[in-house]
Amino acid sequence: MLCFPCPEPALRILATAALSLAITLAVGARAQDTSLPDIGSSAAEMIDPGTEAEYGAYLRYELRRLDMLVEDPLVDDWLQSMGYRLAAASDVPRHGFTFFMMRDRQINAFATLGGYIGMNAGLVLTAETEAEVAGVMAHEIAHVTQRHVLRAYERASKDQVPIMLAMLGAIVAAQAVGDSGGQDSSSSNASMAAVAGAMALIQQRQIDYTRSNESEADRIGIQTLSRAGFDPNGMADFFERMQRANRGNSGGYQLPEYLRTHPVTTTRISETRQLANRIGGAAGRQPTAVRTPGSLLLPGELSLATSGGSAFDRDHIFPWARERLRVLSASSARQALLEYEALAKVADPDDSDALQYGLALAQQRAGRPREAATTLDALLERHPGDLWLELARAESAARYRQPAEASERFEALLKRHPESRAVRLSYAEVLGERATPEAGRRAQDVLRPLVPTAGDDPLFQRNFARASELAGDEVRAGEAYAEAAFLNGRAVDALNQLERLKQREDLSYYQRARIEARMAAITPVVLEMRRQGIRAEEQRPDQR
Repeated sequence: MLCFPCPEPALRILATAALSLAITLAVGARAQDTSLPDIGSSAAEMIDPGTEAEYGAYLRYELRRLDMLVEDPLVDDWLQSMGYRLAAASDVPRHGFTFFMMRDRQINAFATLGGYIGMNAGLVLTAETEAEVAGVMAHEIAHVTQRHVLRAYERASKDQVPIMLAMLGAIVAAQAVGDSGGQDSSSSNASMAAVAGAMALIQQRQIDYTRSNESEADRIGIQTLSRAGFDPNGMADFFERMQRANRGNSGGYQLPEYLRTHPVTTTRISETRQLANRIGGAAGRQPTAVRTPGSLLLPGELSLATSGGSAFDRDHIFPWARERLRVLSASSARQALLEYEALAKVADPDDSDALQYGLALAQQRAGRPREAATTLDALLERHPGDLWLELARAESAARYRQPAEASERFEALLKRHPESRAVRLSYAEVLGERATPEAGRRAQDVLRPLVPTAGDDPLFQRNFARASELAGDEVRAGEAYAEAAFLNGRAVDALNQLERLKQREDLSYYQRARIEARMAAITPVVLEMRRQGIRAEEQRPDQR
């Protein structure tokens, strides 16, 4: 708490900011802080599904603009596969969901309006099995399907006026004391106490409704976890890991953020463990279902054999995903290398291959592709045909300035994995770095199969813009650059780019109509973002 005297205008600003922050937390990240079952709730009437989805999208736009997301094709595919597998097994499978990964190393996950579910990289790095990560995600999915998020919005709206009046009344009273001859510091401290009191009231209202929602999300989440083919003990396993972290919370150690919003107690762990055992986890860890890449529409318990070998085991993929996230969430390539040096001293032998994969990625990002290639070649001898390793090996060839070998490896990957978004985006990026018209045209061909499903994919739009630019298709390049700007939280910038593009005299009727239609779609978004107080960021030189 601030202890120095504050002038009256500053106090008003502070009071408003404190209240806004508390209500924002109640509506967004702390999705579980709401009321009980949906009997007569008016939440669904306060905000329609379309508006709810828009608010979730605005959140992700802002997170992208602030560079807080990890947007990597392989990590995205892994996260979406796990998320949609759980969503399909939930009690409301028709509900729409959007899953995204945060760069933050804090242990946390959250659900917000529109079915948007975010997970911090730190949570994945802490987990030891995919079932633990899936347990947290199933819990957050339950918060959405049980309308905990919507009821949080309703409750925050109802609380806003009385709490604000109480806060302002206390500030006025404190100011009156100061005007009647009291010390300025006394008046300011009393006003600060009023702000703190109002925030404490909000926190107490949240606590009153947290336990029931958490219990409900645990129960439904474990059922979802089991139906999706994951070990139902995954949730309890992760809670126990968090409890151990809590016990170590001494000597200045910072409590994991997940424990602040999802309190873990011995009783809660016991209840989740008992429920998991009743559902089917009493005999110990169950085999995790397998899934073939590119077959995400199959039920979780089914697999599709391929002519190229056996189906991929998700337990095999998880260590690769975790180490890839470790590298992508590191503050720098050097920091990632230092981290792997430290891990090598205490690593479990079972994790050695995954750590070697992470080390190769760190070496590649640090400008040491030859060392990365050597590390990956050794791994491929033990895991022949592995997509994650093969893709990293093709990228290392490109970084090592071996374009012929890189193209050969990428073309082979395209033949074996024609539906892989990761392969196509990675290959297009490598082609874009060659900066020739031929490379641009080939990149366009590589990316074209993704067009029907890539409308909200900023990685695709950026790569397609670069490919079109190199190929001499300036109009397509301009449209894609504008779309990338929009998806990265720069809606005004996108609108301005499209306006400039529309001024071209060489546009065909269809090109002009397409540009005008997109401008008409973006304009209401810009107006709404302005109404919500979201300001456009100035365009940086590296952002077109």
